[in-house]
Amino acid sequence: MRGLASDIPLALYIHLPWCESKCPYCDFNSHPLRGVLQADRYITALLTDLDSTARFRVGRSFSSVFFGGGTPSLFSAANIGCLLDRLEREHLLGNTPEITLEANPGSAEVSRFRAYRDCGVNRLSIGVQSFDNKALKGLGRVHDGAQARAACASASAAGFDNFNIDLMHGLPGQDESGALADLDTAIEAEPTHLSLYQLTIEPHTAFAADPPQLPTEETAWDIRCAIEQRAATAGFDHYEVSAFSVPDKRCRHNLNYWQFGDYVGLGAGAHSKITQAGTVYRWARPRHPRDYLGKANSGLEIDNAVPVSLDDVTFEFLLNALRLKGGFSPELFEQRTGLAWQQLQPVITKAKTDGLLEKSDDWVCTTTLGWRFLDDLLQRFLVTDKSS
Repeated sequence: MRGLASDIPLALYIHLPWCESKCPYCDFNSHPLRGVLQADRYITALLTDLDSTARFRVGRSFSSVFFGGGTPSLFSAANIGCLLDRLEREHLLGNTPEITLEANPGSAEVSRFRAYRDCGVNRLSIGVQSFDNKALKGLGRVHDGAQARAACASASAAGFDNFNIDLMHGLPGQDESGALADLDTAIEAEPTHLSLYQLTIEPHTAFAADPPQLPTEETAWDIRCAIEQRAATAGFDHYEVSAFSVPDKRCRHNLNYWQFGDYVGLGAGAHSKITQAGTVYRWARPRHPRDYLGKANSGLEIDNAVPVSLDDVTFEFLLNALRLKGGFSPELFEQRTGLAWQQLQPVITKAKTDGLLEKSDDWVCTTTLGWRFLDDLLQRFLVTDKSS
């Protein structure tokens, strides 16, 4: 018997797919804006999309809302407020929901921060990536270091007491001192959360076709260790592979993913995962905004919801939960998957013996070694023979 939907948190992700230009490292479903932003038409499609999910979320409210992209801050506060007003009117928001909007630095976006706050957004995630002008140019970003610093300052001035800064490390030509300079500048802005990612070359990106010269593996490891130590010294808890927060400011929306909660995804390319009647279902929307908008004209019915296999449910839970440095309880595994924890004991015990996991009767988490070689640890739980 799988976990009951009423026991599993439900989050809402809203994808706003356009950006000013496509960064060469980006493999997200984002599309350079050509012409006038079709904001009103897209918002109407999102509302239709929301209505179509009603039968999958009966009696449930959203504990968090996340506007991702693309560059959501291309949309006005009135556009964002239209969606939040609908959620309020239909009583779809839980108590004190976390409502996050991704924003890129730049004068046009910064001027809107206070308006976003006024319409109900209570958390910003600012896509800085670097404060170094040379690094930003190499990453294809449209802002410079001064605009990045101004955006962070404006978040506080606009009344946001909870905001995240995204930074990349392991950039072309970057050394440890350069990475730490970026981090120190971010910390000076007094964010409540940091997302610190190592630049990787993803397939089907401009960097994959013409790769830049990245730091050596040894240098990249030294950079990672140095920034983790610097963040800890500044009072940030390293609670997930790339996530760091001050006390009580962990990203609740992302925690829901990492703890295998349910979520509804609205917008071009958005994915949903819902537990209903003892089964976990997934579905996705058309990736290209043109196709998504076209389908919205004829009604966005959910006709592609697919049940997730038991093997995939097990692996996907671990793929997410083991990213959390603090680990998880067997009780959470059983509640979110409906499967018996006992079935994993042979693999868990072997991983413990090999020094990759720590476990007790009521908790399991990675060791320092398991944290470093997380991909190798996860492979142990991957069922490759689907016929067995």
